[in-house]
Amino acid sequence: MLGNASPHPGKVLVVATPIGNLDDLSPRARSALEQADLIACEDTRRTGRLLHGLGLKKRMLSMHDHNERQRLPQILSALEQGLVVAVVSDAGTPLLSDPGFPLIREAATRGVRIEPIPGPSAATTALVASALPPYPFTFAGFPPNRVKRRRAFFRKLGDLEHTFVVFESPHRLIQSLSDAHEELGDRSVAVCRELTKVYEEILRGSLGEVLTELKSRPSLKGEYVVVIGGS
Repeated sequence: MLGNASPHPGKVLVVATPIGNLDDLSPRARSALEQADLIACEDTRRTGRLLHGLGLKKRMLSMHDHNERQRLPQILSALEQGLVVAVVSDAGTPLLSDPGFPLIREAATRGVRIEPIPGPSAATTALVASALPPYPFTFAGFPPNRVKRRRAFFRKLGDLEHTFVVFESPHRLIQSLSDAHEELGDRSVAVCRELTKVYEEILRGSLGEVLTELKSRPSLKGEYVVVIGGS
Protein backbone atom coordinates (compact mmCIF):
# COMPACT_ATOMS: atom_id res chain seq x y z
CA MET A 1 0.00 0.00 0.00
CA LEU A 2 1.43 3.35 -1.07
CA GLY A 3 0.93 6.69 0.61
CA ASN A 4 -0.53 7.52 3.99
CA ALA A 5 -4.25 7.38 3.20
CA SER A 6 -6.21 4.92 5.32
CA PRO A 7 -9.55 3.24 4.54
CA HIS A 8 -9.99 2.46 8.26
CA PRO A 9 -11.26 4.90 10.90
CA GLY A 10 -8.98 3.51 13.62
CA LYS A 11 -5.28 4.20 13.99
CA VAL A 12 -2.21 3.01 15.87
CA LEU A 13 -0.11 5.41 17.91
CA VAL A 14 3.42 4.16 18.55
CA VAL A 15 4.29 6.10 21.70
CA ALA A 16 7.78 6.47 23.14
CA THR A 17 7.78 6.73 26.95
CA PRO A 18 10.53 7.72 29.42
CA ILE A 19 13.41 5.31 30.04
CA GLY A 20 13.73 6.57 33.59
CA ASN A 21 13.11 10.26 34.11
CA LEU A 22 9.38 10.99 33.84
CA ASP A 23 10.12 14.57 32.80
CA ASP A 24 11.19 13.14 29.43
CA LEU A 25 7.59 12.32 28.50
CA SER A 26 6.74 14.76 25.73
CA PRO A 27 3.50 16.77 25.66
CA ARG A 28 2.64 15.00 22.41
CA ALA A 29 3.12 11.58 24.02
CA ARG A 30 0.84 12.58 26.88
CA SER A 31 -1.75 13.80 24.39
CA ALA A 32 -1.50 10.49 22.52
CA LEU A 33 -2.13 8.52 25.71
CA GLU A 34 -5.10 10.75 26.50
CA GLN A 35 -6.48 10.18 23.00
CA ALA A 36 -6.12 6.38 23.07
CA ASP A 37 -9.16 4.16 23.51
CA LEU A 38 -6.91 1.16 24.20
CA ILE A 39 -3.28 0.93 25.28
CA ALA A 40 -1.35 -2.19 24.28
CA CYS A 41 1.57 -2.49 26.69
CA GLU A 42 4.19 -4.97 27.88
CA ASP A 43 3.24 -4.82 31.54
CA THR A 44 -0.10 -3.34 32.59
CA ARG A 45 1.24 -2.71 36.09
CA ARG A 46 4.17 -0.62 34.88
CA THR A 47 2.12 1.30 32.33
CA GLY A 48 -0.60 1.67 34.95
CA ARG A 49 1.85 3.49 37.21
CA LEU A 50 2.75 5.85 34.36
CA LEU A 51 -0.91 6.55 33.64
CA HIS A 52 -1.62 7.06 37.33
CA GLY A 53 1.16 9.64 37.49
CA LEU A 54 -0.49 11.44 34.57
CA GLY A 55 -3.92 11.27 36.16
CA LEU A 56 -5.26 9.04 33.37
CA LYS A 57 -7.46 5.95 33.49
CA LYS A 58 -7.36 3.90 30.32
CA ARG A 59 -8.25 0.44 29.14
CA MET A 60 -5.02 -1.56 28.88
CA LEU A 61 -4.20 -4.85 27.20
CA SER A 62 -0.98 -6.73 27.87
CA MET A 63 1.06 -7.43 24.74
CA HIS A 64 4.44 -9.00 25.40
CA ASP A 65 6.87 -11.44 23.79
CA HIS A 66 4.83 -14.48 24.80
CA ASN A 67 1.35 -13.40 23.68
CA GLU A 68 1.59 -10.66 21.07
CA ARG A 69 0.52 -12.87 18.16
CA GLN A 70 -2.47 -14.12 20.15
CA ARG A 71 -3.43 -10.50 20.86
CA LEU A 72 -3.40 -9.49 17.20
CA PRO A 73 -7.04 -10.41 16.35
CA GLN A 74 -8.37 -8.47 19.35
CA ILE A 75 -6.34 -5.36 18.59
CA LEU A 76 -7.05 -5.49 14.85
CA SER A 77 -10.76 -5.83 15.64
CA ALA A 78 -10.55 -2.69 17.79
CA LEU A 79 -8.94 -0.84 14.89
CA GLU A 80 -11.66 -2.03 12.50
CA GLN A 81 -14.20 -0.55 14.94
CA GLY A 82 -12.51 2.82 14.65
CA LEU A 83 -10.71 2.81 17.98
CA VAL A 84 -7.36 4.51 18.61
CA VAL A 85 -4.78 2.03 19.89
CA ALA A 86 -1.59 3.26 21.56
CA VAL A 87 1.38 0.89 21.64
CA VAL A 88 3.88 1.42 24.45
CA SER A 89 6.76 -0.60 25.86
CA ASP A 90 7.86 -0.64 29.49
CA ALA A 91 10.31 2.15 28.66
CA GLY A 92 11.62 3.93 25.59
CA THR A 93 10.60 3.49 21.97
CA PRO A 94 8.40 0.46 21.20
CA LEU A 95 9.53 -2.32 18.83
CA LEU A 96 13.26 -1.82 19.57
CA SER A 97 13.89 -5.13 21.37
CA ASP A 98 10.29 -4.80 22.57
CA PRO A 99 6.93 -6.17 21.36
CA GLY A 100 4.86 -4.49 18.67
CA PHE A 101 6.37 -5.34 15.30
CA PRO A 102 3.80 -8.02 14.28
CA LEU A 103 0.99 -5.58 15.03
CA ILE A 104 2.58 -2.71 13.10
CA ARG A 105 3.32 -4.97 10.13
CA GLU A 106 -0.23 -6.33 10.02
CA ALA A 107 -1.80 -2.92 10.55
CA ALA A 108 0.26 -1.47 7.70
CA THR A 109 -0.72 -4.37 5.44
CA ARG A 110 -4.38 -3.59 6.13
CA GLY A 111 -3.93 0.10 5.43
CA VAL A 112 -4.40 1.24 9.02
CA ARG A 113 -2.90 4.63 9.81
CA ILE A 114 0.25 4.31 11.95
CA GLU A 115 1.37 7.43 13.76
CA PRO A 116 4.81 7.42 15.45
CA ILE A 117 5.15 9.60 18.55
CA PRO A 118 8.94 9.94 18.91
CA GLY A 119 10.75 10.29 22.18
CA PRO A 120 13.26 8.57 24.47
CA SER A 121 15.33 5.62 23.30
CA ALA A 122 17.93 3.91 25.46
CA ALA A 123 19.97 2.93 22.39
CA THR A 124 20.43 6.45 21.02
CA THR A 125 20.77 7.98 24.50
CA ALA A 126 23.70 5.65 25.22
CA LEU A 127 25.18 6.22 21.78
CA VAL A 128 25.43 10.00 22.11
CA ALA A 129 26.90 9.73 25.62
CA SER A 130 29.42 7.01 24.73
CA ALA A 131 32.08 9.29 23.19
CA LEU A 132 32.31 6.74 20.35
CA PRO A 133 31.65 7.65 16.69
CA PRO A 134 27.84 8.04 16.53
CA TYR A 135 27.28 7.24 12.87
CA PRO A 136 26.91 5.01 11.14
CA PHE A 137 25.88 2.66 13.92
CA THR A 138 24.11 -0.67 14.27
CA PHE A 139 21.59 -1.50 16.98
CA ALA A 140 21.61 -5.26 17.58
CA GLY A 141 19.25 -5.72 20.55
CA PHE A 142 20.04 -8.32 23.20
CA PRO A 143 22.86 -10.82 22.61
CA PRO A 144 21.75 -14.49 22.67
CA ASN A 145 21.60 -16.28 26.03
CA ARG A 146 23.71 -19.29 25.04
CA VAL A 147 27.47 -18.88 24.95
CA LYS A 148 28.09 -20.37 21.48
CA ARG A 149 25.37 -18.27 19.87
CA ARG A 150 26.48 -15.17 21.77
CA ARG A 151 30.08 -15.54 20.62
CA ALA A 152 28.89 -16.03 17.03
CA PHE A 153 26.74 -12.91 17.46
CA PHE A 154 29.75 -10.80 18.51
CA ARG A 155 31.94 -12.40 15.86
CA LYS A 156 29.51 -11.30 13.16
CA LEU A 157 29.28 -7.78 14.57
CA GLY A 158 33.06 -7.72 14.72
CA ASP A 159 33.20 -7.43 10.94
CA LEU A 160 31.55 -4.01 11.12
CA GLU A 161 33.78 -0.97 10.87
CA HIS A 162 31.37 1.19 12.82
CA THR A 163 29.91 1.48 16.33
CA PHE A 164 27.24 -0.95 17.50
CA VAL A 165 24.85 -0.93 20.44
CA VAL A 166 23.41 -3.82 22.45
CA PHE A 167 21.25 -4.21 25.54
CA GLU A 168 22.22 -6.59 28.34
CA SER A 169 20.82 -7.73 31.67
CA PRO A 170 22.88 -7.29 34.87
CA HIS A 171 23.21 -11.03 35.52
CA ARG A 172 24.67 -11.69 32.04
CA LEU A 173 26.67 -8.48 31.59
CA ILE A 174 30.12 -9.73 32.62
CA GLN A 175 29.85 -12.96 30.64
CA SER A 176 28.60 -11.06 27.61
CA LEU A 177 31.41 -8.52 27.77
CA SER A 178 33.91 -11.36 28.27
CA ASP A 179 32.64 -13.04 25.11
CA ALA A 180 32.83 -9.72 23.25
CA HIS A 181 36.41 -9.26 24.49
CA GLU A 182 37.30 -12.77 23.33
CA GLU A 183 35.84 -12.27 19.85
CA LEU A 184 36.60 -8.59 19.21
CA GLY A 185 39.79 -7.90 21.11
CA ASP A 186 40.30 -4.94 23.42
CA ARG A 187 38.05 -2.44 21.67
CA SER A 188 36.73 0.79 23.09
CA VAL A 189 33.44 0.44 24.93
CA ALA A 190 30.96 2.46 26.95
CA VAL A 191 28.78 0.61 29.44
CA CYS A 192 25.79 2.75 30.39
CA ARG A 193 23.76 1.96 33.49
CA GLU A 194 20.39 3.37 34.61
CA LEU A 195 20.31 6.08 31.96
CA THR A 196 18.35 9.23 32.97
CA LYS A 197 17.79 7.81 36.48
CA VAL A 198 19.22 8.83 39.84
CA TYR A 199 22.11 6.35 39.68
CA GLU A 200 23.04 6.93 36.04
CA GLU A 201 26.62 5.83 35.32
CA ILE A 202 28.73 5.57 32.18
CA LEU A 203 31.96 3.55 32.19
CA ARG A 204 34.25 4.30 29.24
CA GLY A 205 37.48 2.55 28.35
CA SER A 206 38.68 -0.63 26.69
CA LEU A 207 36.72 -3.86 27.09
CA GLY A 208 39.49 -5.19 29.32
CA GLU A 209 39.50 -2.12 31.57
CA VAL A 210 35.72 -2.02 31.93
CA LEU A 211 35.57 -5.76 32.62
CA THR A 212 38.15 -5.41 35.38
CA GLU A 213 36.13 -2.63 37.01
CA LEU A 214 32.82 -4.49 36.79
CA LYS A 215 34.31 -7.73 38.15
CA SER A 216 35.56 -5.84 41.19
CA ARG A 217 32.04 -4.88 42.20
CA PRO A 218 30.13 -7.03 44.69
CA SER A 219 27.00 -6.98 42.52
CA LEU A 220 25.59 -5.48 39.35
CA LYS A 221 22.15 -3.90 39.33
CA GLY A 222 20.09 -1.85 36.95
CA GLU A 223 19.51 -1.71 33.22
CA TYR A 224 22.53 -1.69 30.89
CA VAL A 225 23.24 -0.46 27.37
CA VAL A 226 26.61 -1.36 25.87
CA VAL A 227 28.18 0.67 23.06
CA ILE A 228 31.19 -0.92 21.32
CA GLY A 229 33.51 0.75 18.84
CA GLY A 230 33.96 -0.61 15.33
CA SER A 231 36.96 -2.41 13.92
